[in-house]
Amino acid sequence: MKDNSRQLEFMEIDLSEEPETAAVPVPDRSTIVQSADDTMPHRGGILSSEKRFVEEAKQWAEMEGDVSPWVPFMSYWPTYGVMNEAQRKWYMFWRKEVRQGRYPDTDLSYLFVHIYELINGIGWQNPQDGYDQLKQLWVNYRERLPQLNIYMQEWMVDYVLVHQMEMSLSEVMGLSGGYLPAEMLDRELQRILQDNVSDISLNMLQRYYDYDITLSKFYRDGGKEVMEQYIPRVMALVDSYLERTRQVGLLPECDPNDERTMERILFRKAVYDDSIYGRSVSFRYTPIGEQAEFVQMVTRIYRCTENKLRELLGFRGRLRGQTLEPELANLIERYLDKAYAIEQAETVEQPMIRIDTEKLASLQQESEYVRLALTIEDDHPSEVKDEEDNNNNANVTSNPFDVLEARNEITPTEGSMESEPSAVEIATGAEVESIRLQWDESAEADLDEEWLLFANELSPQQVQTIHVLLGASPDTELMRLAEQYGTMPTLLLDEINDVAMETIGDLLIDGDRIVPDYIDVFEHVKR
Repeated sequence: MKDNSRQLEFMEIDLSEEPETAAVPVPDRSTIVQSADDTMPHRGGILSSEKRFVEEAKQWAEMEGDVSPWVPFMSYWPTYGVMNEAQRKWYMFWRKEVRQGRYPDTDLSYLFVHIYELINGIGWQNPQDGYDQLKQLWVNYRERLPQLNIYMQEWMVDYVLVHQMEMSLSEVMGLSGGYLPAEMLDRELQRILQDNVSDISLNMLQRYYDYDITLSKFYRDGGKEVMEQYIPRVMALVDSYLERTRQVGLLPECDPNDERTMERILFRKAVYDDSIYGRSVSFRYTPIGEQAEFVQMVTRIYRCTENKLRELLGFRGRLRGQTLEPELANLIERYLDKAYAIEQAETVEQPMIRIDTEKLASLQQESEYVRLALTIEDDHPSEVKDEEDNNNNANVTSNPFDVLEARNEITPTEGSMESEPSAVEIATGAEVESIRLQWDESAEADLDEEWLLFANELSPQQVQTIHVLLGASPDTELMRLAEQYGTMPTLLLDEINDVAMETIGDLLIDGDRIVPDYIDVFEHVKR
């Protein structure tokens, strides 16, 4: 058999010497298309397209275009360099309109050019101004140009991270329809649970439930709006209660070693010069979403809240599964009963008041007559004496009081019955300001600081309400007190509960009475 194989021969290459081509650097992504007028000075070497864009943007940052006709513009990599003269004129005019709060229709590529300016730090004096401009562009064009959402939800997060505007992440999530990268969501939730739990939202918690809440018929048939309203309040309620009773809120206790470092590439798919803010930004976060205990807790709180709202709204069926411990479930249900009752009372249509203008004019005329009759001029005593003499000889019907009495058919009687004394006298003027909830000195020394804070936060009306509840006939006196202040008994009680939730972390009043668990605290209250 013929052997057709060939012997391989190897060439030796000396790598100790660098080839001549090594001296030629590989340029960064060079400018694809030169500027139309090509007047931009080169600062040595080849400018990347991102750097060239920034240089041009600085040159045209304050330029305002005249009124120009719209010209279509679609580019995969939109910059000034790929615009023709007509497109550039329209862009400068359109940008001026946007800066003045007007947002005319335009193409997405024009929008991207302006966004690139802002994320590269051009067109604003401080980061908040730049954020607001980006936000307004997003809000005003998101419906007309839906593709914008895909990019803006990421670029806005990058902008917030670069400029350390942590308070805006929740707003970014709201604008993006609930989207936030998982690591950023953990970081933002941790911040809210540490600072202000009431800032939490249904959208933010949706990722942490152990089932998809959007599949619930209640959620789809109007329950979403109700849950958005009450979940933040319930979460704040439970967090405050746990903090007070167990010295730990909703935020799970995590080992510092559980923290992770995340590096995020900035402004992907944008014309961005990474020499300005860097190529990436790193941050640390705790993976709260991986804490099984936390996930179970927030899921059970949600399930308990939804079941109670189903009951209040008359919705048939209840969610099943692991339930919340009775102590917390009772707390949530009592709160929702009160809060929902207030909402219903406020939505009741008020009766229409009709004013009879003729009767009003007549009463005004009579009031003016009485005022003139009661006016006494001190510097004309003789005139007063003459007027008294004339009045003594005048017909009875000329007396202004007789006129009013006759018109209103008022017949004074002797020995009129006086109203029964009240348990609580309504103070007015400066007396109201002096009303405070106080305990006997011996009892006050044994009170926790939270009760003293509760007392300091109460208004005079609320202090009087508590005195009424401690009295012998609270129902009658509570109604009288509410009438004196032009409100309803329910509102007076709920306002006290609001103060109690913010200070002692629990509801103080259940029904129309002080909760038995706390009645001992008020045994030594000064009346």
